[in-house]
Amino acid sequence: MDAFLINGGKPLRGEVRIHGSKNASLPLMAAALLTDGPVTLRDVPDLADIRNMTRLLDSLGQSIEPQGEALTITTRDAGKTLAHYDIVRTMRAGICVLGPLLAAHGSAKVSMPGGCAIGDRPVDLHLRGLRALGAEIHLDAGYIVAEAPGGRLRGAHVFLGGPNGSTVLGTANVLSAAVLAAGTTVIESAACEPEVEDLARLLNAMGARVAGAGSPVITVEGVDRLRAAEHTVIPDRIEAGTYVMAAAITNGDVVLHNFPTSTLTAALDRLREIGVTLEAVGASEPAGAAPHGAQSVRVVTPRRLHPVQVVTQPHPGFPTDLQAQIMALLTLADGNAIITEKIFPDRFLHVAELLRMGADITRVGSSAMITGVRELVGAPVMASDLRASAGLVLAGLAARGQTQVNRVYHLDRGYERMELTLQQLGADIERVEV
Repeated sequence: MDAFLINGGKPLRGEVRIHGSKNASLPLMAAALLTDGPVTLRDVPDLADIRNMTRLLDSLGQSIEPQGEALTITTRDAGKTLAHYDIVRTMRAGICVLGPLLAAHGSAKVSMPGGCAIGDRPVDLHLRGLRALGAEIHLDAGYIVAEAPGGRLRGAHVFLGGPNGSTVLGTANVLSAAVLAAGTTVIESAACEPEVEDLARLLNAMGARVAGAGSPVITVEGVDRLRAAEHTVIPDRIEAGTYVMAAAITNGDVVLHNFPTSTLTAALDRLREIGVTLEAVGASEPAGAAPHGAQSVRVVTPRRLHPVQVVTQPHPGFPTDLQAQIMALLTLADGNAIITEKIFPDRFLHVAELLRMGADITRVGSSAMITGVRELVGAPVMASDLRASAGLVLAGLAARGQTQVNRVYHLDRGYERMELTLQQLGADIERVEV
């Protein structure tokens, strides 16, 4: 099993390009099930979750042809509708194939999904939405078995609100199913995340008629079939936020290319209050080539960090996937900071590991109070999930002495060879087998 060895205390300096979004790529790949024509996706990151989705699509009769950072997905064997447990259990986004399979073939059998241990994430909203479109659904030995009577779903009003807000993957599932349903579908309390907008862009390029993506109400006019398309994946806003905080926690000076400023408004607001300075330094790509307004930014940070209050919320609020990283940063702030987790109230497994490194954190229900300390001290720590792993790596970059972050296979699900990127920026970090 791999681990990271980090000798902290080195300011990060240099330039890095942000990869395409993992959270956008997975539903985009699943949407290829909706057409027999080839779907080409550009700027797809090379991650464990992407490789697992590739395995899943292959098992569903799709051919996946990699071409650098692009993938072309083409139907090889139409009609396969069983998504096996052995693959789906490896990632939460495996559930994304349910809607496309049901819409394209009139039936689907998909294992209940796996993923990180960050709290209860039931799929009841996915199933509620698909039932509203006319699907008949039952559970059988850990599998979701769904059928569309008559072979086609029907447009309907669908409400996707839940106790912790809207559901991103649920919205993606229902949206993908609705594009081939007969009639009009209105999805209310839809997730507003940029990844949903990106999926709608691909679906429209394939011939769908989707309006309102990025708002709480999405309207879909069903069509009879979809066609081939090409699409560039949006930049990964969580990777971008992570590297901003890596620069900040080490008092570094880093330029980030392909940076999705417009999708990180809430996070950048909190970072500016902490004292982090972000300065636009131009477009990331040649004129006209920067996808979705991405740009280049320079990140610099003073030695004194200010404490802030952070509340995770659905987009456009502060992302829950950046909570662990900003907690690591706030352990070195001058004063008391408070983080409240509104999406996954139990997503605090990284607190115990940060305490091992000398942090001062008190957990109270769904909130954590962080009292800044003068320094963190390197220690062996255990990663519990993808984003907690990133938070521990950030803490290790700033800590005195050596930190060993164990179980970094979590990181490989969401960051493309993070240790190589950090080495490029001057960090003393290496991957070792333990």
